[in-house]
Amino acid sequence: MFKAFLIKYGEIGIKGKNRYLFEDALVNQIRLALDRVKGEYEVSKSQGRIYIECLEEFDIDDVVEELKTVFGIVGICPVVHVEDKGMEQLTKDVIQYIDNVYKDKRKTFKVNARRARKNYPISSMEVNKELGGKLLEAFPDLSVDVHNPDIFLTIEIREKIYIYSKVIPGPGGMPVGTSGKAMLLLSGGIDSPVAGYMIAKRGVAIEGVYFHAPPYTSERAKEKVVELAKIVAKFSGPIRLHIIHFTNIQLSIYEKCPHDELTIIMRRYMMRIGEKIAKERGCLGLITGESIGQVASQTMQSLRATNEVCELPVYRPLIGFDKQEIVEISEKIGTYEVSIQPFEDCCTIFVAKHPVTKPNVNRIRHSEGKIREEMEELVEIALHTKEVLEIS
Repeated sequence: MFKAFLIKYGEIGIKGKNRYLFEDALVNQIRLALDRVKGEYEVSKSQGRIYIECLEEFDIDDVVEELKTVFGIVGICPVVHVEDKGMEQLTKDVIQYIDNVYKDKRKTFKVNARRARKNYPISSMEVNKELGGKLLEAFPDLSVDVHNPDIFLTIEIREKIYIYSKVIPGPGGMPVGTSGKAMLLLSGGIDSPVAGYMIAKRGVAIEGVYFHAPPYTSERAKEKVVELAKIVAKFSGPIRLHIIHFTNIQLSIYEKCPHDELTIIMRRYMMRIGEKIAKERGCLGLITGESIGQVASQTMQSLRATNEVCELPVYRPLIGFDKQEIVEISEKIGTYEVSIQPFEDCCTIFVAKHPVTKPNVNRIRHSEGKIREEMEELVEIALHTKEVLEIS
């Protein structure tokens, strides 16, 4: 029955003179999403609406699932569109719509006509009254409820007339690519994939960097991170994943620095390396999955110590979330079951028994001074030998 969709967007509508740029970006993201499903589709925009015409056989459930991954969409409306052949024909079309979509007619309804084409011969209120009366005549089991109806029947009168009554929620946010690009420090844990999702929701394109420490971390740990990147990429679009071999850097820190400072110094070098790659790739910041107080390296003092080594801004979209809130998002987006697989990454292998929670930055700098020359060489080797995967 349905051969088209009307797509609603949210805050794009308040972008003023630049709105068309965001609309065009959203249209592009919708086209990319539809490339992943069977069928041929035409995507167009008109008067604050985006329309998808299905030109051949398609699976409505598959289309809706893909559209639910497109940031910027707040509503997905399967629609029937008809030619304007007068009020009598419109009445027949609306009656047929209700008869096809709702087998059980024991429902309340409200008609909501929207007359975008002002030269239509009768007003929106008159359309509501006329169609409401005809529906009551056609289906005696229906009744009117203008406050909380079971069926909110919308009639949009444009060049064509669009009939719909179901609005499937979209993910909201802004179209990916409208807010620049940033580098995600991606681990195999629960938090960082959620952080990538949250930043992408605000229109930021993302790349990722993963720190791999063979033989202390297994190849399966790397595969786990690649799998997480694939899930995030459903929402963010393709991700270029930079894999850094971090073993020698970690061993040098472990052997020559105070053990209670291991985690902080390791994080500082991750931030340095992530920033180097970010600058080369034109990124405008780093993204981490840190949340205040969750672990020793995420106290306010520890975050200050890791921030100190960065020139680019560090975005922490989960900073005020508790663990349960993060878990709930990870379950919603599909990363949770992968994140809890028991393959440890380098962040969990080299962990001090009693890490410092209030690091003194001067002491950290002093400890790093012992390994500075050696570390510069190791960092260059790590950057030179990194692997790059294109995740789509």
